[in-house]
Amino acid sequence: QVQLVESGGGLVQAGGSLRLSCAASGRTFSWAAMGWFRQAPGKEREFVASISGSGGVTYYTDSVKGRFAISRDNAKNSVHLQMNSLKPDDTAVYYCAASNAPYAATREDRYGSWGQGTQVTVSS
Repeated sequence: QVQLVESGGGLVQAGGSLRLSCAASGRTFSWAAMGWFRQAPGKEREFVASISGSGGVTYYTDSVKGRFAISRDNAKNSVHLQMNSLKPDDTAVYYCAASNAPYAATREDRYGSWGQGTQVTVSS
């Protein structure tokens, strides 16, 4: 089991940027693919971005392509989500998740460990 703690959320104006971080501890972090998901009020949790264990493969949902970038630092057991050109529709609680496999994935059921979430609010 991997323990995950997110940070970096907050309130930002539309067009601004935030960088989310996820600190991991527990079993071998560098092997596991990592993902970011988000849940807006009244909506289902949705996939945002994922990165393979090696960091060589990344996936993004269409709505964030070109604006968000996922990265990882295996030496520091951390994964980050750089969010630029933020829009009010990006407002949500963002969750970090660790997969049970090294392959980047978009489905929630591929992830066995979850953080508590961090709130991102984008004002218009």
